[in-house]
Amino acid sequence: MQTTNTRHAALIEPLVEREGRTATGLPAVSLVCVRTPEERQPLIYEPSLVVIAQGRKIGYLGDREIHYDPGHYLVQTLPLPFECETHASAEEPLLGAFVHLDPAVLGEMVTAMAGQAETKAPARDPQPMASVAMTTGMQEAVTRLLRALHDPAELEAMGQARVRDVIFEALKGEQGPALRALVLNHGHYSRIAKVLSDLHRNFTGDCSVPVLARQANMSPSTFHQNFKAVTRTSPIQYMKRLRLIKAQQLLTQDGFNVNRAAMSVGYRSVPQFSRDFKRCFGVSPLQYRQQWRPQLESAFREAAGDRAGGGSV
Repeated sequence: MQTTNTRHAALIEPLVEREGRTATGLPAVSLVCVRTPEERQPLIYEPSLVVIAQGRKIGYLGDREIHYDPGHYLVQTLPLPFECETHASAEEPLLGAFVHLDPAVLGEMVTAMAGQAETKAPARDPQPMASVAMTTGMQEAVTRLLRALHDPAELEAMGQARVRDVIFEALKGEQGPALRALVLNHGHYSRIAKVLSDLHRNFTGDCSVPVLARQANMSPSTFHQNFKAVTRTSPIQYMKRLRLIKAQQLLTQDGFNVNRAAMSVGYRSVPQFSRDFKRCFGVSPLQYRQQWRPQLESAFREAAGDRAGGGSV
């Protein structure tokens, strides 16, 4: 196990360009490096597989505590706001890889596997976010994917196959039923999954429970019950957290000012937005933006330099 983890970390570290996320030659794959510990804070992952080669993270979803580290990979099937703490240091930074779960690719693979494996509906609703123990097959698939990122010829010829290789191993694992449920439309879980996907495309529209319940073809009470069972929170609290996290990203990654960020995520009152933001993140949006200004300006300078030099971020 340690040999494989060390190999994965050694393959990731030369490719990370800065603290945080780094894009790769494969649109579905990004790498992450964190050199300082991060206290528990709200965030959101798009549907993805998260492999940690060094360091560790702990996610908190409602009353659940989810550990993912070099011995476990995270399967995130739905875009859920949750809280996360990161254990890392300058001497031993957290290093990992995110593999985005493209619905079309996932659907194609589930359909192809249906003829070879039983795909009946699971006995209970799957977990939308869970840590899965690393298998030899997953370790080897991740190694092949990371090696491809170092070889332009292999990346061009085999990159997509390497991504599918990793997804295939996840489909064979403990969270395979949760991944298949996204495609096979089994029960209430898949209806809630569709509502969540729609919300992420239009989180500034009418998100009242009656409207969402109609989208899911459920009564409001049934929808509320099933929504909370999947997300560990109410629809109203989910939307508030989603909008605040989206606003946080606009403040820190896109350089929006507080007023523009508030309006962009659907708030009509900036003072209300500031109060909600402070309750969520512990500081006002203005203070949060000021804390991130040095990193933001540095990233903009690097991007401008790359464009001037013909490079890529």
